[in-house]
Amino acid sequence: MSLPVYFAPLQGYTDVVYRKAHAALFGGIAAYYTPFVRIEKGDFRRKDLRDIDFENNRGVPVVPQAIASESDELRRIVDCMASLGYTRVDINLGCPFPILAYRHKGSGILPFPDEVERLLRPLESYDSLEFSVKMRLGWEEPSEALRLLPLFESLPLRQITLHARLGKQQYKGCVDMESFGRFYDACPIPLVYNGDLTTVEEMVAVEREFPRLSGLMVGRGLLAKPWLAEEYGNENFSRENSYRRVASLHERVFTDYETLLQGEHQLLTRMMSFWEYLLPDMEKRLRKRLSKSRNVKDYTEAVNLLFSSLEGKN
Repeated sequence: MSLPVYFAPLQGYTDVVYRKAHAALFGGIAAYYTPFVRIEKGDFRRKDLRDIDFENNRGVPVVPQAIASESDELRRIVDCMASLGYTRVDINLGCPFPILAYRHKGSGILPFPDEVERLLRPLESYDSLEFSVKMRLGWEEPSEALRLLPLFESLPLRQITLHARLGKQQYKGCVDMESFGRFYDACPIPLVYNGDLTTVEEMVAVEREFPRLSGLMVGRGLLAKPWLAEEYGNENFSRENSYRRVASLHERVFTDYETLLQGEHQLLTRMMSFWEYLLPDMEKRLRKRLSKSRNVKDYTEAVNLLFSSLEGKN
């Protein structure tokens, strides 16, 4: 029996436009985690509030994510999410981007247990909300996550998602399965694995190695193959029409961004990120033509050529 699959939050990729299109066309996702909401220059970013607006996400199983370094800051974000109608919030202790990590946000706070406790202890005062944490093994060394386990056990956490890398690695190098295993053995809280799951075979291997897992979180693997969770969760899955559904995914995303964004430059810039991971095995000449598009007409012609080349393939 397959584990629940969660779509990882990726800044610049898995916004509400993408989530709604993916949920409409592909199955297998237990919940979509939103890119983190943060307070910047004393206030919320408008694009973050639009992204987590409950009405905008209606029909999509969403878990909003918050990032902060101070408890007052986190309270503001959690209170905002609760006011929008959410009953569950995920706390980001895993973001590896140096500009945030050096401010002790995301994985940058992991080497400082006292700061983590000051940040998270106020979660105990919320009776009507459920909380989870998404984190790395540590920033500098994998022992950092293990040192935090007693704190996590004392908090009202329903789940921990652990990306099996250090923060300083960002997305480079290999995942550390040995260190993940040590955390898994010691962790009494429901645990979700995250990190470098790009094929069904890899997902099944992790599931078998760690049979007490509560789920799998996949990010770049799903951006590359939007049907991956569906394929993992359904032994009778057929790839027939998968590329046609990817074409429909593109059409929905393109149409929504065309309405939301201003001008060709913004639209093309946004769509280039859509293709960054998608269909990594596509012909290089087609990807090159796509990346060199300088206007919507050239881009549309390149996309049509690409999907025409995929017709009949599974």
